[in-house]
Amino acid sequence: MADTVVVDKLENHIGEITLNRPDSLNTFTLALASELSAALLQLDGDAAVRVIILKGAGRSFCAGIDVGDFFGKNTNEYREWIECMESPLITISRLKKPVVAQVHGVAAANGAGLVAACDLAIAADNAKIGLTAINVGLNCVGPVVPVTRSVGRKRAMELLLYGELIKASAALDMGLINKVVPSADLEMEARRWAAVLAAKSPLAVQIAKSAFYAAADLNYDKAFAYMNEAFARLCATEDAKEGVSAFLEKRKPQWQEK
Repeated sequence: MADTVVVDKLENHIGEITLNRPDSLNTFTLALASELSAALLQLDGDAAVRVIILKGAGRSFCAGIDVGDFFGKNTNEYREWIECMESPLITISRLKKPVVAQVHGVAAANGAGLVAACDLAIAADNAKIGLTAINVGLNCVGPVVPVTRSVGRKRAMELLLYGELIKASAALDMGLINKVVPSADLEMEARRWAAVLAAKSPLAVQIAKSAFYAAADLNYDKAFAYMNEAFARLCATEDAKEGVSAFLEKRKPQWQEK
């Protein structure tokens, strides 16, 4: 049986994870969820990788959870099942390295949550995104957690309760994704965008991501205190000194990740 995710290492310090159930629109199964979390952790621990791209094989990014495995569970079994499905969305926030969603076709239900959980997202102009589970008598209360943190309460409730697939342009307007590009250019633009990020100080990027998530639930003054401490730690690194020196000397910095 083919792997449900495929991991590749590209040039420019980019790692790539492809959801690999194209005949099922890359819907989540227990295997895919587990393999995706493992792949994310694998690339996060790879010293040669600085940025991770997440994409889908075939016609779509990800159409949610495979409901073929829905029936015949009790409440505890459903809880374990859905916790496994949602685990990659949590894993992304705990990684040191940024994850960029490369979205084409449909990103629905847990697929939309996965897009929102990624640190950044670039989409084809013909992509569609939505929290669609309400249309089959379920709901997307798991995926709506990262969606809410991207678009705010009113927009998130609209997506959650109406279950509509929205165009990439609308997703861009509400802050669910960062960039929209022509479909034919999606892969090239995703890799170019990731390469720009990978060229920056890895320590600065990783400390910024970690601090961003850690401070998200703190009150205003405590968030500043946490961020100030994170910035002080960064300033004491060799790479921070190298970055400032390179700027002043008008040369390209040489990052040592220390």
